[in-house]
Amino acid sequence: MSQTSMNNIHWFPGHMKKALNQIKEKIKLVDIIIEIIDARIPFSSLNPDLEKLINDKPRLLILSKSDMADEKITQQWANYFSTLNYRVCTLDLKGKTTRKIISQEIGYLYKTKKDIFIKKGMKPQPPKAMIIGIPNVGKSTLINLLAKRSAAGVENRPGFTRAQQWIKVDDSFYLLDTPGVLPMNYDDKQKAANLALTGAIREDILPNHILCDILLNHLKTHYPNSLFKRFKINDINIDNQNILFEIARSRGLKKGADFDLDKAMIVLLKEFKSGEIGRISLDWL
Repeated sequence: MSQTSMNNIHWFPGHMKKALNQIKEKIKLVDIIIEIIDARIPFSSLNPDLEKLINDKPRLLILSKSDMADEKITQQWANYFSTLNYRVCTLDLKGKTTRKIISQEIGYLYKTKKDIFIKKGMKPQPPKAMIIGIPNVGKSTLINLLAKRSAAGVENRPGFTRAQQWIKVDDSFYLLDTPGVLPMNYDDKQKAANLALTGAIREDILPNHILCDILLNHLKTHYPNSLFKRFKINDINIDNQNILFEIARSRGLKKGADFDLDKAMIVLLKEFKSGEIGRISLDWL
């Protein structure tokens, strides 16, 4: 089925509307915004509704899951965001140096306000930072790393974090965690598919065969060797149904005497999401 045959995607549970309103109320209390986007889908994982709320607040933009994305494409996106005067970090949120890098960036972004306190003879207070982003980009993972404890729940499913909470990071700064928030709907079908493929929205928002078509077309165009390396498919010029047949055959996925294409779709989607197919970026500049 073609991409153009999809209807508009609506995905806005009640808790997200509530969270968006809370972010709007609390944003005036913070000094810095830490916005996390998925390095595999930097464009698709930016939420325009959140962008409108940030205004002129100092902002650190973190491209998370960079270890799962195409390094060259990620660098292009980082350069692009830098031209928009964003402070940009490309990070593996579980990396050993991540905590130090974030602390340094917070210090840099807070310096102007800190200098004002000092100039007035006042003791600078620890900066307050709000972490925002769509679901499943790694907000809770980052918070737990910074706080050196399980301060935020972590689960690999969209919409897991439901409440805002202040978290003290040593004496350096405070973090306000917020639930992941998505736009109310997606007129851009490619964005919706990218979000489903990377786990920001439930896969069942779109049928598996549509997601697999979009993913396979992207892999054949930009990462043709990935299908051979993972599934030993030599000829990528065959149609997508035959590629799924080859995946089923390579894994011995059967339904009775026939190879099971539904199971092949599930394997393809699961192994892409986990990064087993390789370092793949879906959004290209």
